[in-house]
Amino acid sequence: MNDNEYLTGIICGLLDRGSPAVLATIVRQEGSAPRHAGARMVIGADGRSYGTIGGSLLEAGTIEAAPSVIASRRSELIDFDLTSRDTNAPGMICGGTATVLLEYLGATPENTDFFRRLHDAVMDGDDVTLVTLYRAAGNAVSDTRHCLLYHDGKMAGECPLSGADLQNLSTAARGTGSAATVSIKDWQVVLEPVRQARTLYCFGAGHVARPTAHLAALVGFRVVVVDNRSEYASTERFPDAHNIRIISDYRGALEGLDIDADSFIVIFTHCHLTDRYVLEQALKTDAGYIGMIASRKKREDVYRALREKGFTPEDLARVHSPIGLYIGAETPEEIAVSIVAELIQERSRQAR
Repeated sequence: MNDNEYLTGIICGLLDRGSPAVLATIVRQEGSAPRHAGARMVIGADGRSYGTIGGSLLEAGTIEAAPSVIASRRSELIDFDLTSRDTNAPGMICGGTATVLLEYLGATPENTDFFRRLHDAVMDGDDVTLVTLYRAAGNAVSDTRHCLLYHDGKMAGECPLSGADLQNLSTAARGTGSAATVSIKDWQVVLEPVRQARTLYCFGAGHVARPTAHLAALVGFRVVVVDNRSEYASTERFPDAHNIRIISDYRGALEGLDIDADSFIVIFTHCHLTDRYVLEQALKTDAGYIGMIASRKKREDVYRALREKGFTPEDLARVHSPIGLYIGAETPEEIAVSIVAELIQERSRQAR
């Protein structure tokens, strides 16, 4: 489950129970900071927090300020200077600055309807941009609004902009691959593309696949495990998997799977031949990432066979093999760390 799924679900649950909450969003960030603009967390009326904006003093100060926001029912901005050179100061010294919007969310029908709509968009994987608009004088926030901008130009929610301003907003939303802040008239506008969690397809359910699937799920991937051995591909071995598929033949391993640019493929089946079968099929898709666990000799044997079948050097250049970031990994768990680190790196690169 990724952050958007988790936090929108939390907000919907709180509002459905009639409980107000604070939605804390990093709206400005310069230099080094724990997390970047667009990072969010939720604080309930009972003081419990959900999600993270980076921990340390940044998060502690946000949680400490939340009760007063709920009590006053007024949103506010908080500035954080993380450049302290006092080595005795508690918490993280990051060397940057950040501004956090603490937005009061009352349990109104309008808020409940909007965040339910947002949650549905996240779960359905809609191509949509979450827009947060606020007006502030200093750190006092006088107004906040939310709307969703869909790729086809439709809009849902409350947007105070119209005409050319709305067109400028739509253009800015289409042009951003990650969270961004723009100014339009007297509104500060935070744009955040909302994307469904990337799907990781693990072809093979052996010793490395097990920790890889677990770690990938922890960092927000939807995990699908595919193997031809039911004793390996099981919910007992892969409790974090979104789906487990038992196939009869790896030569049809990708049949029925919706592989697109948001799909990540990792290949670690039980033998070279079945790895080649899967890689041959994967290279015919638009997968955003293809990785194959292999020694250099095994990789060259597989590549040679694929070149004989007409695959080009450009095709094979798409493949990450040997897979993972080099960290001197040896055990299955260490190898899984290196693989998932590379998946995170590639996911971040594609989001820019």
